[in-house]
Amino acid sequence: MLLGLGAVCASAMSIREMRTLEANEKDGKLYANYYLVGVMEGLREASDAAQRAGQKPPFCVEGRKLEPTMARSLYQTELSRNADSYEADMPVQLVLSSALRNSYRCTH
Repeated sequence: MLLGLGAVCASAMSIREMRTLEANEKDGKLYANYYLVGVMEGLREASDAAQRAGQKPPFCVEGRKLEPTMARSLYQTELSRNADSYEADMPVQLVLSSALRNSYRCTH
């Protein structure tokens, strides 16, 4: 029962927490990559669900390449392009969501 509660109460990782994980943990970069892939897959599922429900999705893959290995580069590119827009306490999910919206704009 406690495990289930922990999953429900879990919060998103901040940019600062991601950087700390990468810098201080033995396999931190690997763990961070897995986290980014999970965030990306969750965002993609949410976008697909919105589209299935007849809502406008936040981004559209539309047959373009979007693979788990791309999560890190999408995240880093968004942080680099819009560095002034993000503070260290903002969630990683926000950065990746913006990256997907900017890279996979809906055409219809």
